Amino acid sequence: MTPLARIPRPTAMVPTKSMRETFVDTVAGELDGDPRLAVVLAEISADRFTEVAERYPERVINVGIREQALIGVAGGLSLTGMRPVVHTITPFLVERPFEQIKLDLNHQSAGAVLVSTGASYDYPAAGRTHMAPGDVALLDTLPDWTVHVPGHPAEVPAMLRTAFAADGLVYIRLSERGNAEALAEGPEFRTIRHGREGVVLAVGPMLRPVLAATAMLDVTVLYAATVRPFDAAGLRAAALSASPDVVLVEPYLRGTSSHLVEDALSALPHRVHALGVSRDAELRAYGTAEQHEAAHGLGPTEIAASVRRFLGARSA
Repeated sequence: MTPLARIPRPTAMVPTKSMRETFVDTVAGELDGDPRLAVVLAEISADRFTEVAERYPERVINVGIREQALIGVAGGLSLTGMRPVVHTITPFLVERPFEQIKLDLNHQSAGAVLVSTGASYDYPAAGRTHMAPGDVALLDTLPDWTVHVPGHPAEVPAMLRTAFAADGLVYIRLSERGNAEALAEGPEFRTIRHGREGVVLAVGPMLRPVLAATAMLDVTVLYAATVRPFDAAGLRAAALSASPDVVLVEPYLRGTSSHLVEDALSALPHRVHALGVSRDAELRAYGTAEQHEAAHGLGPTEIAASVRRFLGARSA
């Protein structure tokens, strides 16, 4: 058995562009070719759209620090046949205007593409106001949402273009954290590593610490960059070829997708262990994103220890 010494953290990703920068560049390019597209902002990232706003002042709209209006304007644009792309930091996009998401988008059957930045704790120096680990769980209370959680900037353009070409409700959760390479190939889960003693499902940027944590474990590692709809068939196939003991590692509130794992494996005797941002207590420290990751048990060492305990330390 590999001793539970502290596992070195994976080398930090140094991409050419961040997910947020990739998002801005992709949208700016698509505005040229798609007259349906309109960008709706609430000050955040407005400075990054200055040039394109000069070209398309009627389709790059900054409503100011009024997040409820941000969603309401998007709903109105959608009802006129436009495809609104709505962007700000996670808590200001999902939590603050949630009533408008429920009524002005879902209830009106008005489609939109919501693109957040900041994930659960990417900007800890700004405090709790800039943290939103409950965003996906909150959207789960509404029907019809497609949810993407990219793990690398190069995965973002395809998700955006697919969303722009459709008419429904799409949420894309960008992060400053990410994996070493782009691995998403579509909405299905992708098998990264085969093993026999269990399945570890890593969502978005969680693949990086999961791969380090499971390097010496005999487990299958699945990667999910699209979580709604949930690839139940892919998870079921992995569990049948390994063992129906599943560890779910999500970059947001712990257990957000546990019910979907349970549904996918309902015909099999199985166990599920969920890792994610803690539900038990609010972490009020500022610190760094790495410190938040460790505090929530989402660093490589913490994930390795948790997976070993769950699997009964059978892996060597």
